[in-house]
Amino acid sequence: MEATEQTADVLVIGAGMAGLTAAAELQGAGRRVLVLDKGRGLGGRLASRRIGGATFDHGAQFITSHHPRFTALLEQGRRSGAVQEWSRGFAGRADDPIHWCGQPAMSAVAKHLALGLDYQLETAVVALQRVGDRWRAETTTGRAFTAGAVVLTPPVPQSLALLDAGGFVLAPDLRTRLAGIEYERCLAVLAVTQGPSRVPPPGGLALTQGPITWIADNQLKGISSEPSVTILATPDFSREHWENDQQESARLLLAAAAEWLDANVTTFQVHGWRYSKPKRVYGERCVLVCQSPALVLAGDAFSGPRVEEAALSGWAAATAILEAAS
Repeated sequence: MEATEQTADVLVIGAGMAGLTAAAELQGAGRRVLVLDKGRGLGGRLASRRIGGATFDHGAQFITSHHPRFTALLEQGRRSGAVQEWSRGFAGRADDPIHWCGQPAMSAVAKHLALGLDYQLETAVVALQRVGDRWRAETTTGRAFTAGAVVLTPPVPQSLALLDAGGFVLAPDLRTRLAGIEYERCLAVLAVTQGPSRVPPPGGLALTQGPITWIADNQLKGISSEPSVTILATPDFSREHWENDQQESARLLLAAAAEWLDANVTTFQVHGWRYSKPKRVYGERCVLVCQSPALVLAGDAFSGPRVEEAALSGWAAATAILEAAS
């Protein structure tokens, strides 16, 4: 009979950038680590999708780096073939930092980071409960996982819901501060076109007016063999149309993008990012909620919305776990 409970030294909940960097750091320090994620794929917003022969990055569009450690991580990914340089800027600017992307698509970055890690996908945690000197994570399938420490990396409202469901009570000041973190939403349209777009090389365009904040030509970007564009709506448009019919919202965005589309759209899909990026950050790279058994919250809501900041948050969370045990 299959065991209904699995144990680890550390549970990492969430297989986005923060969760994966935390897990790799902890495993490198000799901990038995298990990563759980409710999604079908690794990476969170390091997300890619295929429609026929077209490939789309429909979450994070690129990665930049300012911290030496993260730069070294990207360079390692480049040498392995999982990361490539996309551009040195957009709209004619050549003075920007390097903009990296995944190869063959953004999800490859997460797959590279997860090499050698023990992870389980399509495993949705519904409650996190403190039981003596351990944490117990309950899932929708009825399976349970226990560990002496946990790193929680989902969006903060989801992390708070897991703790509430497990009956864990946060200090009032901390609870108020965490509950005050709000996120922007983003509607993403993934459109296959009959021919190339009018988006200028290298294939990314940030807009400052109208309902669209970003258009990417995935073929120019080098990730799609067929013409395709990713259109990201502004936070205001996404919030206003969130509860509306997604197909109709997509048509409005395609109409707004018409001047950049030099060919008919043959098919499209829509994806809604409820927690696209935090409106403001916590201000620390992670938060040690409980020292024994250790519980740390991490992710892009703590030090910044960029991919790099999520990685730094994950590393900080791993350090907090290791120091709590020392």
